[in-house]
Amino acid sequence: MPATAKFATMSDKQFIALRDIIYKRSGIHFPDAKKYVLESRLGKRLQELEIEDFDQYVGFLTMGPFQTDEFQEMFNRITINETSFFRNEPQLNAFESEALPDLLKARAKEKRLRIWSAACSSGEEPYTLAMILHRALGVRLADWRIEILGTDISEKARKVAQSGVYSSYALRTTQSLTQSRYFKEQGREFVLDPEIQSMVNFEVHNLKDRLAARRFGTWDVIFCRNVMIYFDDPTPQQLVACIHDQLDKDGTRIIGHSENLRTLNTPFKQAGSAQAFMYRKPGNV
Repeated sequence: MPATAKFATMSDKQFIALRDIIYKRSGIHFPDAKKYVLESRLGKRLQELEIEDFDQYVGFLTMGPFQTDEFQEMFNRITINETSFFRNEPQLNAFESEALPDLLKARAKEKRLRIWSAACSSGEEPYTLAMILHRALGVRLADWRIEILGTDISEKARKVAQSGVYSSYALRTTQSLTQSRYFKEQGREFVLDPEIQSMVNFEVHNLKDRLAARRFGTWDVIFCRNVMIYFDDPTPQQLVACIHDQLDKDGTRIIGHSENLRTLNTPFKQAGSAQAFMYRKPGNV
């Protein structure tokens, strides 16, 4: 039997150097207790690149001609994009029953609705929102201009999202009727309905880049769920400010059930029921 591959070990100094690179470029913080995550997930990558140690890898990330591409590859390996369709369904039901009717009424004249799903991983969340709008509007959908944008820092995640092809695991929180209506089973994979796919666009976007966010324009709704838990100060405060700037005057932001805005200096006010985790700008609650 072939010998088991031996991966490079990571010193504390090397860990700090890599952690600083990741934080500077993405805002994601790896505490000391997560050193083993970087070491275990990047060890194989060093072998693939024929790099002997993590000092050389830090140089490759900061001085090499492929540093931008390699950061994407590294990010794909060190993050776990844990998501699914209709994740936290009670919250989505609250959005559909509490926020969406008011939004559709407020936009009835121009018949245009813009929703941004930030840090959407492989696309399950924005596609879920497209399905919610599809069933809420019904035959009226053709009269509306629906714009849904899904963004993520990972190019690999974007490619999966654009393919519209998922495993059964991605549908583990999806009701059977919804699954049969919007997915076609092909072997072990599930292909999303082309009409739903056409309702969503995807782009690679770093949430730390406020200038890039401005080119997207303003949004009626911004979903940014379970993102702030990966950041430490001052990134959450910067993210709150960015989302505030990108929301329309009566816009709504929705956060994850494991997050709260109480510890941040935020202009947002809670709206809707407790399970909605929904916030609006002052004066529009």
